[in-house]
Amino acid sequence: MYVHLSKDIETAKIVGARHGKPLFYLVDAMTMNKDGYEFFLSANGVWLTKNVPAKYLNKL
Repeated sequence: MYVHLSKDIETAKIVGARHGKPLFYLVDAMTMNKDGYEFFLSANGVWLTKNVPAKYLNKL
């Protein structure tokens, strides 16, 4: 299973609303990548990663 990441807040709002009341976090993906975490771009343009440790999250 993968964590699905949105490229912007508007996309996140649309996707999140499909599953109830969304809660948003800003992911420090650049630092995650520098720290060795891998990201994948799906065929439909969604960024994926296996997990996002809490230290890379900031509540919006």
